[in-house]
Amino acid sequence: MASEDELWALVADESHGVLATVARDGRPQLSNVLYLADPRDRVVRISTTAGRVKARNLARDPRAALHVTGRDFWQYAVAEGTTTLSAVAATPGDEACRELRAVYSAFYGEQDPAAFDQEMITNGRLVVRLQTGHLYGVLATGGRRPVRRPARPPLAGDAPS
Repeated sequence: MASEDELWALVADESHGVLATVARDGRPQLSNVLYLADPRDRVVRISTTAGRVKARNLARDPRAALHVTGRDFWQYAVAEGTTTLSAVAATPGDEACRELRAVYSAFYGEQDPAAFDQEMITNGRLVVRLQTGHLYGVLATGGRRPVRRPARPPLAGDAPS
C-alpha cells in the first residue's frame, strides 16, 4: 500500500493529469489539464478560462479530483479536495495575472509580463486551486503486466481504410 507521502510525490513530480468536476446533472466531467503542484501546501494550480465547463462546474460545486498517472498503468494517484477560483485576470499586474504568470512560467519559462498579462485578460483566464484533502492510488512496481496485442486483422465486411 502506498503512503500518502509517496502518492503526493507522484502528484508533485508530474505536471499533467485529468481533472474531474461535478456536472450540473451530477455526472463527472473530465478535462485533461496541465497543473503546478505546491508540495508544501499540497495545493494544485490549474489555468483555465472562466467560460470553460470545468470553471463553471467548480463555481457551482467546488469538489474536484485530479488523476495523475505514473510510469505505467499500475501507478497512479488521485488528489481529491475542494477548489477555490481566483478572480478572472482583469488588469495588468493584478493578483490573478501574477498567479497565472507563476503557473505558466513553471511550464514555459519566464514570461514577458506586459504581453502575458494582456493575453490572460483577453482570454478571461483564472486559476483553479485544488486543496488536496485526500489522496489514494496505487504505486505497484511488480507483478504481471499485460502485453500489447497485435492489431486485429480486418473482418469480412469491414470497410477498407
